[in-house]
Amino acid sequence: MPLDAFGEESVERMLNAQRIIYRRPPDPELAPARGKAPNTPEAIHLGMERKSRYRGRQGPDTSQRFRRASQILFLLLNVWIGWEFYFFVRYYETQGQTAFVARPAGVEGWLPIAALMNLKYFLLTGLIPKIHAATLFLLVAFLAISWLWTKSFCSWLCPIGTLSEALWKLGRRVFKGNLRLPRWVDIPLRSLKYLLLAFFLYAVGTMSAAAIAAFLESPYGLVADVKMLNFFRFLSGTAPLVISLLVLLSVAIQNFWCRYLCPYGALMGLAALSGPAKITRQPQRCIDCSRCAKACPSWLPVDKREAVLSAECTSCLECVAACPAAGALQMSVGRQTIVPAWAIGLGIAVVFLGVVGYAKIAGYWDTELPESIYFRLIPQAQDLGHP
Repeated sequence: MPLDAFGEESVERMLNAQRIIYRRPPDPELAPARGKAPNTPEAIHLGMERKSRYRGRQGPDTSQRFRRASQILFLLLNVWIGWEFYFFVRYYETQGQTAFVARPAGVEGWLPIAALMNLKYFLLTGLIPKIHAATLFLLVAFLAISWLWTKSFCSWLCPIGTLSEALWKLGRRVFKGNLRLPRWVDIPLRSLKYLLLAFFLYAVGTMSAAAIAAFLESPYGLVADVKMLNFFRFLSGTAPLVISLLVLLSVAIQNFWCRYLCPYGALMGLAALSGPAKITRQPQRCIDCSRCAKACPSWLPVDKREAVLSAECTSCLECVAACPAAGALQMSVGRQTIVPAWAIGLGIAVVFLGVVGYAKIAGYWDTELPESIYFRLIPQAQDLGHP
């Protein structure tokens, strides 16, 4: 029925009702996030129709509780691994004068280039490498997790991602907001992480299986994990300045390192593009409040898309948590199968523990080297050059 059939008096009543709804909503969750109320008859009719079918949440959103629990547990695991590895290194640096602590193989998760080398070696030979094999299994686990649940490694597990998120939230709390770079600056900066990834893929891609084995079995390769630890133990030159600058930028700009510079995250994002799960929006239930887009740390226009297909989406579910309309926004496989936050957390745990458990049971997890090599190489790790 055309709006003219309502008559001037009916349209005026609708105008007044719509102004009241927008001017002083009974529930602050219903207040529009942008602009003023439209005052054309067509817009009023559409707005009143959406309000009439609006259904609020049945209870508080719990997605962020599950995600934060996952982040904290994995961060604590990495702190424990770092602590154990430090005392392992000290034992050999002091020639056995301190208490012996076994080497935690999980430290190899911090050797992403060795992981790419071992993956290339496995693809060429079909053999599991003997040196730093845990890197291969961790990379496979993280890629699987990112493919299944849209780059969820970055926002559910990665300790650097957790610290980066904590920094920008600190900046938002202290300075009442974060900086958002204009598109003409943001897009070129985002390309940097893909350029870094391309460089590492090219460097590893041009190596033969024999060259990879020679590198990993060289003195430098054998103690690459020790050299990584020593980089942070003995910061020198411009390293403290660069790290301080990255921290400050991460306070000011949401996920600065992850968004612009992390090649590992770039790899996870590319893997996620073909994955089955996506953030989906149901237009018939959406009330166009745009809160999802404002909540998105990756600055994605969630409110404009029915499905979010982007290498920048990390399945953090911040948009889902911000949405006030029941069923309007969710993680799902296709358009029907909803994936709740607890299922993502459980799935991540199953994949991670399953892959690591297999590597341990099959005898691939630990790098076994004679103690004499550790006693000889670890004290001079700082002086070992790249082969």
